Amino acid sequence: MSLSSKLLWLTILFVMIAEVLIFVPSVANTRVRWLAERLNTAAAAAVVIDAVNEMELPQSIQDGALMATGTKAIVLRKDGASRMIATADMPPVVTHQYDLSAVTPVGAIIDAFDTILFGGDRVIRVYGPVADDPAMQIELVLEDAPLRHAMLIYGRNVFLLSVLISIITASLVFFAINRLLFRPVRRVTENMQAFSEDPENPSRIIVPGPPVDELSAAEGHLAAMQTRLQQTLKEQRHLADLGLAVSKINHDMRNILTSAQLMSDRLAMIDDPMVKRFAPKLLRTIDRAVSYSGEVLAYGKAREEQPRRRFINLATLACEVRDIVTEETEAAITYVLDIDETLEVEADSDQMFRVLYNLVRNAVQAFGADPIDDPALVQRIILSARRTGAVVEIRVADTGPGLPAKARENLFQPFRGSARSGGTGLGLAIARELVIAHGGSISLDETVTQGTAFRIELPDQPVPLDTFRARA
Repeated sequence: MSLSSKLLWLTILFVMIAEVLIFVPSVANTRVRWLAERLNTAAAAAVVIDAVNEMELPQSIQDGALMATGTKAIVLRKDGASRMIATADMPPVVTHQYDLSAVTPVGAIIDAFDTILFGGDRVIRVYGPVADDPAMQIELVLEDAPLRHAMLIYGRNVFLLSVLISIITASLVFFAINRLLFRPVRRVTENMQAFSEDPENPSRIIVPGPPVDELSAAEGHLAAMQTRLQQTLKEQRHLADLGLAVSKINHDMRNILTSAQLMSDRLAMIDDPMVKRFAPKLLRTIDRAVSYSGEVLAYGKAREEQPRRRFINLATLACEVRDIVTEETEAAITYVLDIDETLEVEADSDQMFRVLYNLVRNAVQAFGADPIDDPALVQRIILSARRTGAVVEIRVADTGPGLPAKARENLFQPFRGSARSGGTGLGLAIARELVIAHGGSISLDETVTQGTAFRIELPDQPVPLDTFRARA
C-alpha cells in the first residue's frame, strides 16, 4: 500500500473516530429529547383536561389521549394529589423508571446505550415537572420499543452521514496533500532514481521550483548536491585518467632518465669549465627525477611516502631551488634569500625541495601569466626563514599580481585551486600534503597587500628521552 493510500484510509478512520465521539452524547440527547417531547405533549393534554372538570374521562377519550402520546398511562400529580388522566384496560408492569428533572450527562449516555442494546420489550415510567413547576408533575408509562426504534434510525443516519463526511474530508485532504506533498516527493524520488542511473548526465540534475516551502528548499539543496557530485565525479575521472597517464609515462620515463643519468655521468668527466659548472646540477636534477619515477607520484597513489627526516641546511636547499628555477626561465626575476647560512631544518631533503620548488615555480608562472606594466615595480621572489625554539618558519613571497578570488576560495584543492588558466593546482596541493606529512602547516599570508606570500611552519621531530640521554 502506497503512502498516499495509507493517508486516505487513516483520514477516513480518524474522521469516523471523531464522529463516534460526537455520536455518543448526541444519541443520549436524542433519547432525552424524545422522552421530553412525549412528556410535554402529555402534560399539555393533562393540564387542559384537569382544568375542565374533575370527572373521570370516558375510555374512548382516554384511548385517544394514550394513542396521541404513545403511552400506556398518564398521571398528573398536583399539590400532593395524583389523578389518572388516562390508562389502558390492563396497566402494564413497569420495569424501569426515569426522572427527567435529574438527568446527568453520564447517566444519559448509560441509559441511551442500555436502551439500544437491551431495550425494545420493556415498559418504562418517565416523569418530570410541568412547565418547570415542581408542584405539578406529569408521569407517563410507555413501552420503549418506539424509543429504541427512533434511536436506531438516528444512529443509522448519523453513521451514513459520518461515512459521507469521512469520504469527502479524506478525498479533499488526499488531493490537497497529494498535490502539496506527495507529488513533489514523488518527483524528487524519481529524479534521485534517474540520477543514480546516470550521475554524470547534466540533464538528470533536478530543476528546483520556486522557493515557497520546505520541499522547494529541499529540491534546491538536492540540485546543489547533485551539481557538486557531478563535479566530484568529473574530477575523479580526471584523476583516474591522470593516474593511468602517469603510470604509462612513468614506465617509459624511468628508462629514459636512467639512460640520461648514464650519459650525464660520462658528461661530468669532460674537462670543460662550463660542463664542470652545470654537470653537478644536472646530475642532481636527474637523480631527483629518477627517484620520483621510482615511486608513485603525488596524487597518483593513496598517500605520500613518509618523510625520511634529517637535519639539512635550509640556505643551501633554497639556493639550489633558485638555481634550478633560474635555469628554467628567462624572465628577469630577482631572488632574495633571507636565510641564515647556519639554519638547519629537520626534514626530508627531496620532499622539502619539492615544496619550495612548487611555491617558487608558482610565483614565476604568476609573473608570466600577468606581467607587470609598471617598470618601476621589480619582479621579486623572497625566500626567508627563521627558527623559534623547535619550530622553523619559512616564508615564500613575491611581488606579483596576487591570487584571484577563485584561487583563494579553492586554495590547496587539486584542479580547482589554480591561479592561472590551464593550470592544475597540483603544486600547492602537493606542497600542503608534504608539509602536513612533516607535522607542519602551510597557509596563505592574508596580511600581504602586494603579491602573494605563503608561510610554512615545520616542527622538529620529537626525540625519545633515551635517545636524548644517549646523545648527551
